[in-house]
Amino acid sequence: MRCSPRAVLLLPLLTCRTWRKRPALAKKDHVTGVSTSTFVPPPGPAKRPARMGLPALALLLAAGLLRAQASPLARSFELDYEEDCFRKDGVPFRYISGSIHYARVPRPAWRDRLLKMYMSGLSAVQVYVPWNYHEPRPGIYDFAGNRDVEAFLDLTAELGLLVILRPGPYICAEWEMGGLPSWLLWKPDIVLRSSDPAYLAAVDSWLHVLLPKIKPRLYQHGGNIISVQVENEYGSYYACDYGYLRHLLGSFRALLGSEVLLFTTDGTRAEELHCGTLQGLYATIDFGPGSNVTEAFGAQRWVEPKGPLVNSEYYTGWLDYWGEAHASTSSAHVARGLEDMLQLGASVNMYMFHGGTNFAYWSGRDSQSWVMTLHCIAIMERRAHWVPCPELWQSPFLQLPSPPWPGADFKDQYKPVTTSYDYDAPLSEAGDPTEKLFAIRMVISKFQPLPAGPMPPATPKYAYGQVALQKHADLLDALDVLCPSGPIQSRFPLTFEAIKQAHGFVVYRTQLPRDVLEPTMLGAPPHSICDRGYVMLQKGLLGNLSLDSTPLSNWLIYPLDIDAAVQQGWPHAALPKSSRRGRAGPAFYTGAFETPGIAWDTFVKFPGWSKGQLWINGFNLGRYWPRRGPQQTLFVPGSVLHIGRPNNITVLELEGAPSTPLLLFLDQPLFNRTLGHSTVATE
Repeated sequence: MRCSPRAVLLLPLLTCRTWRKRPALAKKDHVTGVSTSTFVPPPGPAKRPARMGLPALALLLAAGLLRAQASPLARSFELDYEEDCFRKDGVPFRYISGSIHYARVPRPAWRDRLLKMYMSGLSAVQVYVPWNYHEPRPGIYDFAGNRDVEAFLDLTAELGLLVILRPGPYICAEWEMGGLPSWLLWKPDIVLRSSDPAYLAAVDSWLHVLLPKIKPRLYQHGGNIISVQVENEYGSYYACDYGYLRHLLGSFRALLGSEVLLFTTDGTRAEELHCGTLQGLYATIDFGPGSNVTEAFGAQRWVEPKGPLVNSEYYTGWLDYWGEAHASTSSAHVARGLEDMLQLGASVNMYMFHGGTNFAYWSGRDSQSWVMTLHCIAIMERRAHWVPCPELWQSPFLQLPSPPWPGADFKDQYKPVTTSYDYDAPLSEAGDPTEKLFAIRMVISKFQPLPAGPMPPATPKYAYGQVALQKHADLLDALDVLCPSGPIQSRFPLTFEAIKQAHGFVVYRTQLPRDVLEPTMLGAPPHSICDRGYVMLQKGLLGNLSLDSTPLSNWLIYPLDIDAAVQQGWPHAALPKSSRRGRAGPAFYTGAFETPGIAWDTFVKFPGWSKGQLWINGFNLGRYWPRRGPQQTLFVPGSVLHIGRPNNITVLELEGAPSTPLLLFLDQPLFNRTLGHSTVATE
């Protein structure tokens, strides 16, 4: 029988008592729990024990020695349902943690960010593992460089931080497809995040690669990983497949062992907790500073009447969406909510403590639909979300019906996420301590000692100034370089999945059956156009379309590998191509600059540019879209810059470059025409 969350009375839990344990409460059949003892010290003064004989003493010492040799570390991290707390090595424990995503932070900056988190007073960090970041194709794994998750975890241990690991397989995180690889969709009828045998087979294969890397780093085995999350906010997903959760529980137990603490995280709504929790997984919740703390933890008590109170995602800010205002949350508001939870004895993870950057094509969207983007002749840009394209629907010559797909999470809205994942977090996108960090640090100091020493300073920034660019080539004149294998021929357009293209761009080309001389309806079946579209009337259109009810067929499909070409030196090593099409349509621009003997972080602004992609020295810094906002600059880590030789810039502009193309490098970010979070910019 479950009680209503409102019927639960929460009293402040100041500490977990250590003087006495009671037998475990009969509740959910959890696999992990603290062992209990019925021993109660007798009242009155203790009696002196009788003198022990020498042989018995020798036997006792030998038994103790053998026990010590069998378990030299005696490390444990467990749940105590009787005293409503965690126990670390048998001692009551409460963590104060912060989220950081190694995939959003350049590897050279890992130590700086983690050290600042440690010096903020955090005892732990919470870490996602994005499956698609490590297995780009079935059976092909990448754990090198920025993807070396083991090196990241080892660095957390070196710096004295515990880890709360969230390996998915689905992670959300506003990350491309929630961390699921796009190649799962090569099977058109696959049901993701369910007991679908094809999906489970792929998940099991991945877990058998990932979790053996994790097991030696578990706290019980001498590492610093104290708990592992199974799935992510599954109660928010429509499937509500308990068989799927049970399968994951079995896989995690088989690969990690019976001692590791496994948990779930969900929102506080009853339906979320109903579908997202399972016996054997400790249920935690997430909520932000606007919530009533007592009511929120009352929701956790609905599914976990006993055990530690845990907020696994306490929101320190929020993400930015293209076309909306830059998110901002009051430092005082965040600090007050944190203090309220700590006064209840709760363990808290702050999401995010450092957000970082959605480099390349990794930014996601808040919606349950899929993604791609279109440019006609036709060009499709793969993204992690649907992109309704007003340009396409408002074309003066080609008229499309209204977009048929609503964003599932936001009622008729589509919510694409910006390249910046600053999150208004305590550590900024560039890793700088903010006012919010020091407010949080002050709260933490009321409950536990802070590390000795000063907070590391902000990383140095430099305004490298203006850099002139020149047009190199129209995209359609570079297809031989960007698609060296040539086009795929198909009667009808094929999806990204059908041509096995995970990210980036695809060009679709066909001949119109006649010239378009007056407004004509360009039609598409519902849900058949995904992402953003640009119509370039040049005998070319895009995917699964009809012209005045006449199906368009016989397509040439060009999967573009722009990143590989740019990393190999193109277009800087090639001569510019003269354009046969004038200024309209997607085009590449190039430029170069040298630094004054330094390689400091910087921010690049796009005066007069529309929307596109930026590479510096072959590194894909992500999408820019200043016309849409709020983000006006892209973060450029100093680690991608060269000293003593030119830094090559490549820009793919999709909609139209300014008449005088140039970039402006600043020493501060621009959001909503503001510098940083508070200072008004002068342009």
